[in-house]
Amino acid sequence: MSDLIEIFGGKFNADARPVEPPDKQLKQAIEKAGLKPPDIIELDGLLHRFDCDEKGGRTGWYVAHGDDIPGGAFGCWRRDLKQDWRASIGRELTPQEIARSKATIEKAKAIRRQEIERQRESTKQEVTRLWEQAQTASDDHPYLTRKRVRAHGVRISQDGRLMVPLHDESYQLSSLQYIDGSGGKLYHQGGRVGGCYFTIGMPTDTIYVVEGFATGATVREVTGSMVVVAFSASNLPSVTGHLREFYGQAQRLVIVADNDVGGVGLAKAHEAAARHGAQVVMPPEPGDANDYHNAGHDLLAVLTPEQSDWLVPGDEFCSQPAPISWLIKRWIQEDALMMVHGPSGGGKTFIVLDWALRIAGGLSDWRGHRVKPGTVVYLAGEGHHGLRGRVAAWKHHHKVKSTNLWVSKSGCDLNTDIGYQRVSEALRGLPEQPKLIVVDTLHRFLLGDENSAQDAKSMLDACANLMQSFQCSVLLVHHTGVSDDAQHRARGSSAWRGALDIEVSVVPAKGDKPIEIVQRKSKDAELAMSHQCELRTIEIPGWRDDEGEPVRSAVVESVTPVEKVDDKLVTRKDRFARAWFDNSCPLDGDGKPWLSQKQLRQWLMDVEGLSERNVNQEMKPSVSGRLLNVLIDLELIKYNTNGYSVIDDAWASVLQMMRQSR
Repeated sequence: MSDLIEIFGGKFNADARPVEPPDKQLKQAIEKAGLKPPDIIELDGLLHRFDCDEKGGRTGWYVAHGDDIPGGAFGCWRRDLKQDWRASIGRELTPQEIARSKATIEKAKAIRRQEIERQRESTKQEVTRLWEQAQTASDDHPYLTRKRVRAHGVRISQDGRLMVPLHDESYQLSSLQYIDGSGGKLYHQGGRVGGCYFTIGMPTDTIYVVEGFATGATVREVTGSMVVVAFSASNLPSVTGHLREFYGQAQRLVIVADNDVGGVGLAKAHEAAARHGAQVVMPPEPGDANDYHNAGHDLLAVLTPEQSDWLVPGDEFCSQPAPISWLIKRWIQEDALMMVHGPSGGGKTFIVLDWALRIAGGLSDWRGHRVKPGTVVYLAGEGHHGLRGRVAAWKHHHKVKSTNLWVSKSGCDLNTDIGYQRVSEALRGLPEQPKLIVVDTLHRFLLGDENSAQDAKSMLDACANLMQSFQCSVLLVHHTGVSDDAQHRARGSSAWRGALDIEVSVVPAKGDKPIEIVQRKSKDAELAMSHQCELRTIEIPGWRDDEGEPVRSAVVESVTPVEKVDDKLVTRKDRFARAWFDNSCPLDGDGKPWLSQKQLRQWLMDVEGLSERNVNQEMKPSVSGRLLNVLIDLELIKYNTNGYSVIDDAWASVLQMMRQSR
């Protein structure tokens, strides 16, 4: 087992350091967010701008108050980053102090908004005057010559820099980007950048959306199509959304992503495409489209991929078999979004960890189901001390020396730009791409409310981006609700279940009943049979606590001997379930799924086309191997009032949930 080094800020210990002065704390918060802090911090309640990275342009900003509980906000306009900040005072805050601190932060935000609006209005007038007075740039400008592109209507400032206009949704001039001969770029101070763009050419069948001017000029010259320059990766979603709204759903939009090291360009391009309906292309080598073209490669081939294979004839579509690929047969699907849920302390992490370690440890079997080996990344948001012991105990119990498992040191907000980028950059640094990413627990990696459909969607989008970028599966570990009625479904918004390919419940042990693993949903395959297991306590060799006592943990073990999946049994259960559904899902007096003898007999003749003689054979419980005989012998159903009730709790629960979703 290995750790993802320096991914999520290392170990967290609130008492490890003394309280720093508030200005130093704000510097540290800015630095932790991935920005270069200014040399001097002023806690005066005013908006301050600073260079937050090597690109310059004073796109970083902060507002901070030093009175009472110091607090405020900071961010970067270029990265579309905004973050609240409150200083630590070395102790827990009282409710009154928390309220005052929130008021301070809101005041800082209001100051920032007012200052931004004031600056933007003033800047509009200033950049309009500068643009109208400027001359059109010639194609021999040093930057254009170096990039081998034409001017395309940009102008030149009095000091010789190119001036690229930024227009808002109403095509009003909002700001200017200045580009010097060596490629240095600055925005006009105080102007709006977010959501603004520059257009090259008139509308065409295909409109390309790019990040930078040189890229846009290159794409225009290679394709002859209209190009929209969004100026940054973070602007791609908003600019693409404006184009979709303005030109309608029929307009073909192609986003040309930069092939940057951190993958931010591609991630934002996919986000824009998913939200607004667009195609994404990217040069196959590091750099942007201009770099790729100037290196002598065929950029046109990248920009104009074949479209004809998106819609295919139905006969051709089904002519070749497309079986599901599995990491663990019937349970962990490849390239899928899955969730395992259960109450706290019910054993769900032990079971998920057992799956993950079998895949990462190269074991070939889980309870009779084939396991495919691969790299697993376990994003652990809590309980790291206990997790270490569980992994060590599992390795000892299964006699596995090494695994291809990687574990995060802490959690992060995966559904934010900073959190997603941190995870994706770490994943790209692994020796090989993961086959499975486990998020344990969902709550520790979600910024927002799990009951909110909007917050759920942002998390689901992040998971989809990970799956698409790394061709892997994502497994979310989540809690169930508190009430008895909520024990078989995930806590929070119904959007979670709707997006899942596979959903699994872990029903905790109760009395003499062991832990039960129940598959609630399998979108593309038959539901797997439930499994029962228990936790066996074992001593970890060589582990001692601070008093010298041996350290123990637990591993998952089967309650009954492992048996191969009986496909014939699955077929019989499926036949009974279909007959029940086709007869409008009747229930017996106890609320269990129930089917009358008459209904089953008629269904076998009408749907399966059996003769009356064959139906009589299927309906005889005394005939070995027949439909009713197998289901009754295994105590899945029983005779009840001229019909048959489903008495297996797990199967009955699955049928009930499927009935409710009809």
